[in-house]
Amino acid sequence: MALGVAHPANFRKIAREAAQAAAEKKAADVVVLDVRKESDVADYMIVAGAGSSPQLRAIYEGVVARLQDLGIRLLRQDGHVNDRWIALDYGGLLVHILLSEARAFYRLEQMWEDGVHTIAWSETKKEKGRRKK
Repeated sequence: MALGVAHPANFRKIAREAAQAAAEKKAADVVVLDVRKESDVADYMIVAGAGSSPQLRAIYEGVVARLQDLGIRLLRQDGHVNDRWIALDYGGLLVHILLSEARAFYRLEQMWEDGVHTIAWSETKKEKGRRKK
């Protein structure tokens, strides 16, 4: 099931796949945000926490491998697996993997004031129709 590269209708599916890959590597508090109304850069954004540098590396490798297997090409990357934060740019999807202290400091989930809601990304997660503040 190749989802293709940068087809807007598929970004939600791609975000769910990336979130699942992060969760499989034990990422903490994986959140998928629909930022289409608030961002000119991406349609969806994932924020995932890591408890250590080795876990950050494992989450990064898991997400990149899963999307690569689906035929999704990584366009840009900021940060390195030895840093506190890695940002992956897939066009309509941005994936942020942060060490716990960096996530608490930057509070990416709170930077969106209106028009953003959390997307369900697995069978066990319930989609929240409310907007994030």
